[in-house]
Amino acid sequence: MGRSSEPARGGSILRGEEDARQASFLELFFDLVLVFALTGVVSRMVPDLLSGDVRLQWLALVYTLVLALPLLWLWTTTAYITSRFDCRNGWIQLLVLISAFGLLIMSASLPYEFEARGAAFAVVYVLLHVGRPLLLRPLLRQQEELRALYAQVAIWSGVSGMIWLTGAVTSGDHRVALWVVAIAVDLVVARFRWPVPGVRRPPVSAWAMASSRHLPERYQQLLLIALGESVLSIGLTYANHPATLATTTALVTTFLSSVLMWRIYFYRAGQVLVETVEMSSDPAAAGRLVGAAHVLMVLGITAVATGSDIVLAHPGGSAEPAWLVVILGGPVVFLLGRSRLERVVFNRLAVRRLVGIAALALLALPLASGPPLLAAIAAAVVLLGVAVADARRAAGRPLEAPSPSV
Repeated sequence: MGRSSEPARGGSILRGEEDARQASFLELFFDLVLVFALTGVVSRMVPDLLSGDVRLQWLALVYTLVLALPLLWLWTTTAYITSRFDCRNGWIQLLVLISAFGLLIMSASLPYEFEARGAAFAVVYVLLHVGRPLLLRPLLRQQEELRALYAQVAIWSGVSGMIWLTGAVTSGDHRVALWVVAIAVDLVVARFRWPVPGVRRPPVSAWAMASSRHLPERYQQLLLIALGESVLSIGLTYANHPATLATTTALVTTFLSSVLMWRIYFYRAGQVLVETVEMSSDPAAAGRLVGAAHVLMVLGITAVATGSDIVLAHPGGSAEPAWLVVILGGPVVFLLGRSRLERVVFNRLAVRRLVGIAALALLALPLASGPPLLAAIAAAVVLLGVAVADARRAAGRPLEAPSPSV
C-alpha cells in the first residue's frame, strides 16, 4: 500500500493520478486512531444507556450523534486532504500527524465531554478545522482557486468554531444543544461548498480528487474500520462478563450481525465504488454522495456495537425502550445508508433494504416487552433475510455493472 517517500517532482504539493491510487501508510496510521475514537464513543454511551435514569438513556442517543459526527467529519476532511495532496510532502505529513494527534485528544476527552475537561474536545476540533486550511493556503502559491476555496473553508470553520467554543465554556444540556447546532452548521455549509456572501464561489470543488480510485477505497476502509471496532467492542465486553449460555448466544448473535452487515455492504455496491466514480459524469458529486452514505452506515454500525454491549451486559429481563431503539435502530440506520449507496451506484430504489427497515420498525412493538437478546436475534434475522435476498437476486446472473445516478 505504501509508496515511495520521495516528494513529487518539481516540489508540487498536489497529488498526481498515479500517486493517489492507494492509501499511504500515513493514512492507515490515521485510521488506527479512528478505531480508538469509535471504541471510545461506544464505551461512553453504554453506561448512560444502562443507567436507571430514563432521561439520561434517551439523551445518550443524542450524545452519540454529537460525539460520533465530529469524529467522522474530521476523518472525512482528512481523507479529502490526503486524496488531493501529496502525502510525501513534509508539510502534508505534518498536517496528517497533527490531525491524528488531535483525533486522539478528542477521543481521550470522550468520558468528560459534557463536563469541565470535555472542553478539549471542541477546542481541538476547532483548531484543526480552522488551522488546516490556513496552513494549506501559503503552500498553494500557484493555485489561486484552491487558495480562495480554503479561505472560505477557514471563514466558515471560524463561524462554527465560535459555536463550538461557546459550548465548551458551558456544560451539560447547554453544551449538548450548542454542539448539535455547531456540527449541523459544519455539515450544511460543506454541502453547499462554504458560500460566503459577496464572494464569488471558486470553480474548483472541495470534493475533487486527484484519482477516482483513492477516495472510494478510503471509504471502503472506513467501513472495515467501523466493523472492526464493532467486533473489538463485542469481544472486550464478552471477556468482562461470565461465559453463560445467554452471553455466549449474545456473542454469536452480535458477531453474526457484524458479518451480515459486511456481506450486505460489499455485495454489490460496496465492491464497485471505484468503477462508479470513474463512470460518473460528476466524480466530485459522486464522491460526496458516497461519503454521506458511508457516514450513515458507520453511525448505524456504531449503534449496533452499542446495542451489542447492552445485550451482552443484560441479555435477559425486560428491554428498556432506549435499548430497543439502539438494538433495532442501528441496523435501520445502516440499511438507510446502504440504500442511499445503492441509489448512487445503481440509480435504483433498494426495495430489499426498505423491506428490512420496515420489518425492523414493525418488530419494535412486539419486542418492547421482551428481553434484549430476543431483539438482537430479531435484528440479526432481518439482516440475514436481506443478505439472502441479495444472494438469490444475484444467483445465476453475471456481476452487475454500476450505473451511477450522477
